[in-house]
Amino acid sequence: MLTIIDYQMGNLRSVQKAIERVGGAAEISSEPAVIAAAEKVILPGVGAFRDAIAELQERELVEPIKAAIAGGKPFLGICLGLQLLFDRSYEDGEHEGLGVIPGEVVRFDIPPPENGTLYKVPHMGWNRARFTRPDAPLLTGIDPGSHFYFVHSYYVRPRDESVVAITADYPEPFCAAIWRDNLFATQFHPEKSQAAGLKLLENFVGL
Repeated sequence: MLTIIDYQMGNLRSVQKAIERVGGAAEISSEPAVIAAAEKVILPGVGAFRDAIAELQERELVEPIKAAIAGGKPFLGICLGLQLLFDRSYEDGEHEGLGVIPGEVVRFDIPPPENGTLYKVPHMGWNRARFTRPDAPLLTGIDPGSHFYFVHSYYVRPRDESVVAITADYPEPFCAAIWRDNLFATQFHPEKSQAAGLKLLENFVGL
């Protein structure tokens, strides 16, 4: 069974409905034992990094998440679910993450407007992707110039750039998705990204 982790900080039903739309089946659970028994795992998330880590710790979900990844289970992080995988975040202070991927989470540092172009924070809306790891299994059948939907003020900076699977510009390039073995995570919301996002979720279901 594919399990979507419930820690009270994600648009869980939207992700579940998207999985169902591409022919998959997913349960939503906050039970460590259910997550430990899952065949595939999705860690969604919307909100503040500090609160999210606190919820994962209080619900005793940290170890099941790490075990699922270490055990080779297909794992997908979405938005905040990507950021939580890193060592630390500088959102409203400094907070330790799950430490699965070396690196940090930082806020957009937007330069003054040039040529009348104003970049606001949060970065919200559609943005064109650039595939740096087109061989990633979740990108099969997706146009490399596809647009995905973003809503975020912070982005990840992996220490090892080889894990970066997708980048986007705002206005400078930033990491929009990572891939390492069985672990894939996106800063954008595939469940809100229409055909390209649904294809990515379909690929995940098919792993």
